[in-house]
Parts: sequence; structure tokens; C-alpha cells
Amino acid sequence: ADAFTYKTGHNIVKIPIKDIIYFESADRYDDIVKAGGANMISRTKPELTKAQVQDMFNSACLGEVISFDKLGDGEYNAVYDVVTDMGNYILKVSPLEKTGILTYEQDMMRGEVFWYAQIRTHTNVKVPYVYYKDFSHTVFPSDYFIMERMQGEQLNNAKLTKKEKLWCKEEIARIIAKFHKVQNNKFGYIQNQLYDNWHIALRSMTLNLIHDTERVGRKTKRGEKLLKYIDEHKDILESVTCSMVNFDMWYGNILCTRKNDKLELIVIDPERTVWGDSIFDFVNLEFEKMLNKKATSLIAYNETAKIEVNGTKEELIRFALGLGYLALIQETEKYYRYTPCHFGWWRNVASCKFLYSNAFRILKYGTN
Repeated sequence: ADAFTYKTGHNIVKIPIKDIIYFESADRYDDIVKAGGANMISRTKPELTKAQVQDMFNSACLGEVISFDKLGDGEYNAVYDVVTDMGNYILKVSPLEKTGILTYEQDMMRGEVFWYAQIRTHTNVKVPYVYYKDFSHTVFPSDYFIMERMQGEQLNNAKLTKKEKLWCKEEIARIIAKFHKVQNNKFGYIQNQLYDNWHIALRSMTLNLIHDTERVGRKTKRGEKLLKYIDEHKDILESVTCSMVNFDMWYGNILCTRKNDKLELIVIDPERTVWGDSIFDFVNLEFEKMLNKKATSLIAYNETAKIEVNGTKEELIRFALGLGYLALIQETEKYYRYTPCHFGWWRNVASCKFLYSNAFRILKYGTN
């Protein structure tokens, strides 16, 4: 299906798949909000007072707080736009409780700071500069950091010409290719555990999500099915090269700015990055299309990449496992983030159906 329909009150809301995932159409997202279906409030976000914000900025020696405004697009951490007498900053604060988050999200903010440093050190991709971090819990009872306030608007909200939209798709693929040149000899989430090969890492990551689902009294038959496919393709996964994989390259995590009539993209929120299989990043690129249909992204990627992607049978299997893994994340996280009254719950339900169905079709029949 190319759209998902659900009822909220007396309204019937039909949401295209692409809008369910990254709200490419801001106008249609506004319509959903007006209909009463979109409530992107997450249960993990802490609320801060001005006094708490000031304490954090005092520790960082970044001046007196003049104003602070909560930014609402993130679904996990609390993010604030802070103005002090020394400048403009972004403050990011992790959830207070660790019991209501997924296993791979434990200490994820520490990973985000690490990945910002990796990107700045090993690539020329533009990202915010981190001015200060505090993981001691002495000033505030959860992790937080303060970073550069970048100019620009989120790509999903940017008004672009058809030519500019095409350039953005190509540039995102080139950015991903640069990320993949950053390699490691261990696989997995740095905030959890690293493993010797991708099969062991992906199996552990999948098991953690299955156990996360069980912790809230649910079962995931599709997650268990995915685990069987991971073991079935053990030989393929054991041969995967380890790369820095963003796995969250939605338009909402990219800022767009103009300099002398030239577009520039800035990557934000790399917190879900993993040492893993580079093919997994193709799940997000041109999301509605399967691997061999992502011509725009593949051409641009291969121009920059260290290792080309050509849509081989093995690459297709790895891609399908990436679809399934993202589906399992979204299936599980809805129990921790939302209730059935939230738009996020139903967005995840629809997205899971799309991802799982394509993943299992490819894994069963080998067709793109």
C-alpha cells in the first residue's frame, strides 16, 4: 500500500507512506495535526525550568540565559534553543529514566557526542560543534550537552525546486558514502557491546529488541522471524566490512541552508549510528523504493564510495535485513514512546507493515 488510513474522532485521515516516515510534505502534516491525529509528544522527554537551564550553562561558562524554547521535532531527547548573552546554542537533554527506553538507547547521548567527533575528524561533512558535555549527573540528573546553533531549516520543511530536490537526494547519498569510509574492526552500538562480526552484532541487536518488547508484556512474531533469517544468512553477514552507519538519515535530521544561492546540507542527530553494514543506510535513501530501484542514490553514492553498491543478490539480502531491523525498532519503540492516542503510534504501525512485508518478500523470494 502507498498510504495508510485511520480514524481519529469523526475524521478519516489518509497519510501517504512517505509522509508517515519523514513528513516530506509539510502541508499534509499540518492537515493531520488539524485533524487531531498528530501528537508527537514523546513519553521520554524531560521538561526543564529556566533555573535548570541556567545551571547547565553556568557549568559550561556560556553566559546568562536570556531565553530558551523547546524544539518539538525530536522524539527521544528534549532539545532546547537557548539564547545567552554570549550567543545562540542548542541544549540536548537525555531522558531521566532508563527503565522506559530501549536497550540500544541506554547512554545513547554519549554515543551521539562520539559520532559528532568521528564525523568532524574523519570527513568533511558539516555537523554542529559540541561546546560542552556533562555525563556526571551532578548539575542535572541525566546526560546533556550543548552544541552550536546551526543556521538553516530542516530539509523536510525546505521550499526547494525540482532540481534542488534532486540535488539533495544525490548529496545525501554522497554524505552516506563519506560516512562509510570511516571503518572499524568491531561491530555494534558503542553504548552496548561491540562484536567481532556483523552476524553476531545484528543477532544481539535484534535479540535486545525482542527482549525489550517482552519487557512490556508483548511478543513480536515478526521479530522472531527476522532473527531466523539473520541466522540463515550467517555466512553472508560474517563477511561484511564494518563501517560507520548512520541508519537515521531522514530529512528531519538534515538542515538545509543557502550560501550565495548554493545549497548546503548539515547533518544533525547522529545518535543512532552503529558500527555495521553500509547497506543498511540504503533503507532510508529514497525510502519508498527497493534497493535496485534507488537509481539516483546509487549513482551518486558510487561516485564517492570506497566500496560500490551494485544490487547483487547478497546486497539485496543485507538490504532486506536492514528493512526488517528498522521495522522491529519501530514496532518496539511505539510501546515505549506513545499510546494509541498518539500519531507516532499509528505512523509506526503503518511503517512496520511496509518494512516487514518488503523485507520478508525479498528474503523469501529473492525479488526486489
